[in-house]
Amino acid sequence: MIRFFYAPHTCALASHIALVDAGASYESVRIDFRKEEQRKPEYLSVNPKGRVPSLQTERGVLTETPAILAFIAQSFPAANLAPLEDAFAFARVQAFNSYLCSTVHVAHAHRMRGYRWADDPAAIAAMQKKVPTSVAECFGLIDRDMLVGPFVMGESYTICDPYLFTLSQWLDGDGVDIARFPKVHEHRRLIAGRPQVKKALAEEGVGAA
Repeated sequence: MIRFFYAPHTCALASHIALVDAGASYESVRIDFRKEEQRKPEYLSVNPKGRVPSLQTERGVLTETPAILAFIAQSFPAANLAPLEDAFAFARVQAFNSYLCSTVHVAHAHRMRGYRWADDPAAIAAMQKKVPTSVAECFGLIDRDMLVGPFVMGESYTICDPYLFTLSQWLDGDGVDIARFPKVHEHRRLIAGRPQVKKALAEEGVGAA
């Protein structure tokens, strides 16, 4: 049995959606950030990073969204969540998800977690002020050069789609008007309407933006 550790309103939603897409059998374990459960020994024994998502499998624990998404796609090939038979196409999927993880999510994190990079309150405030610009630049690139449409990779839904959907839900909070990015805007609307997405959101007790 897979155990999936998540917190609402985090990037864990992407993996949650993918588990539903795959038809996987899993147990959801909610980590309450308000109670700082991510820092308690019980959870740190699962994921020493103290972050979500974590996926506990028979072979061990996986962390980091791109790795978890790839594992789900490869473990449930019948769900067709990635072009597994085409090495180049699968690498493109991985490249897109890596960009979301290493660049887009980090740009967003400067709004609430500037303490990861600086101690000076003025420096943290400067990071927060920059977020609407840096996040918008990321989504401008995605809208212009990376999102093929209607899904990220074109006609086929892949593990890129729940991940982009998850991060695009944060745009309003980051002070960015999604209407500036028509392809991303339409993508969010399209993905939000999927029954699998509605199920994952309902399990987490939240709604789509």
